[in-house]
Amino acid sequence: MTGWPRTDLCDLLGIEHPIIQAPMAGATTPAVAVAVSNAGGLGSLGCAAKTPDQVREDVAALQDGANHAFNINFFVHDVPEPNAEDEAAMQQRLAPYYAELGLGEAPTARSMYPIFGEEMLEVVTKLTPPVVSFHFGLPDRAIIEGLKSVGTVILASATTVREAIVLEAGGVDAIIAQGLEAGGHRGTFLGDIGSGNIGTFALVPQVADAVKLPVIAAGGVADGRAIAAAFALGASGVQMGTAFLACPEMQMHPLHRELLLKTLGEETQVTRSISGRPARAIVNRYITEMSESGAEPLAFPLQYSVVGSLNVASRKNNSTDLMVMWAGQGAALSKVLPAGELLTKLAEDAQAVLARM
Repeated sequence: MTGWPRTDLCDLLGIEHPIIQAPMAGATTPAVAVAVSNAGGLGSLGCAAKTPDQVREDVAALQDGANHAFNINFFVHDVPEPNAEDEAAMQQRLAPYYAELGLGEAPTARSMYPIFGEEMLEVVTKLTPPVVSFHFGLPDRAIIEGLKSVGTVILASATTVREAIVLEAGGVDAIIAQGLEAGGHRGTFLGDIGSGNIGTFALVPQVADAVKLPVIAAGGVADGRAIAAAFALGASGVQMGTAFLACPEMQMHPLHRELLLKTLGEETQVTRSISGRPARAIVNRYITEMSESGAEPLAFPLQYSVVGSLNVASRKNNSTDLMVMWAGQGAALSKVLPAGELLTKLAEDAQAVLARM
């Protein structure tokens, strides 16, 4: 293989190929991350919903299996104040779905994801992971410095140029520029959570011009052509999520995987109705009906705590009607390959395109 146009990201992360497999909490497994890392990319594991003990267990599996660097990812969010009136209205809106599935009443809303604070910092610094990434902004500067003190590289997502500048000032080592095409949760953390609706093609070159750090293009990057395009836009690498969802090592419901492979970009939608924050998923009955109802979702992550049981039951019933099916606009370009083989193919395809360019 020929070299990559820029190697600053590879040098920073200690990897061969500038391709990061996105963390995707709930879908990724240690096996996926290990396979990607051992093939020369950066394997990632979503730890947003995990307890400290679960993080220890998963990092041990990564350290045992991966010969190279890996990344663990966390959410950064505030714990919302419950609002009894809003919660009652949402429970009433969801009641027909709960009745349909025989689940009783909708549950009381709760904050599902632990805050990345002193307890998690102590756990993570003892584990000394090579890379830690954050979504929805950054924790306190003291936490960032604590992680960097043990040699951990810090990544974080930006959906606007302003966010990228704030992340650079906050001490990150590289910035993930997440375009609107991306599947799953938008990383927006400044201004209204519905802002940051900028496509990857417009966002990446502006971020690359605005910061001095390596920029990682994310959103709609689904094959070798898109990886090559990211370099042309000024990126030093890419983060790919949806492209890896079809890998057999992923925790994917078969119906989700089946739909993923034939879902066109216009058949996905950014919605707040699942978790309370904007996130792109395959459109189904739940998303359509919630959108038509005009119901205001609860704050993140309270909304997901009252919706999650519908997803679990739908998966058990083999129905996509109320299932959560994250996917980006490049879903139909996905390939069903083991994660390590997919990483190698993506790198080879990208370098072939770059060579022709």
